[in-house]
Amino acid sequence: MALTSLAPAVTRSRKILAEKSAEVALKLVPEPTAGKQADRRYFAVFVTMVGVVGLMFLLFINTLLAQDAFKLSELKAEAKLVSDQREAIARTIDEISSPEALAQKAAELGMKPSKVPNYLDLNSSLEKGVLKNG
Repeated sequence: MALTSLAPAVTRSRKILAEKSAEVALKLVPEPTAGKQADRRYFAVFVTMVGVVGLMFLLFINTLLAQDAFKLSELKAEAKLVSDQREAIARTIDEISSPEALAQKAAELGMKPSKVPNYLDLNSSLEKGVLKNG
């Protein structure tokens, strides 16, 4: 009789033991709470904002590089124009200083070409100058 009277208690204690062991097993895995979800949301917002700021920074740098590229092409065109002007001036100087042009200018000024050229001998002049001063 004692065993039969204990049977409901043993069955009930088995149920209690099963519930307690289930609670212990569930406590090993934390329950997702609102605070944990908020932490994940803040992290996701943070990562998104960092990505957006990074993309904006890259867009800004790309814009600056594009502006520099346009300025560089303008400067190259200007340098080519200055080089062309320099060559034109050099050609004009060469034309003006050519022997034919110099002869024509001399004739306009009333100069006449010499039939017998006279040459200046610097060696004899220096020797005489040295002898006079020495």
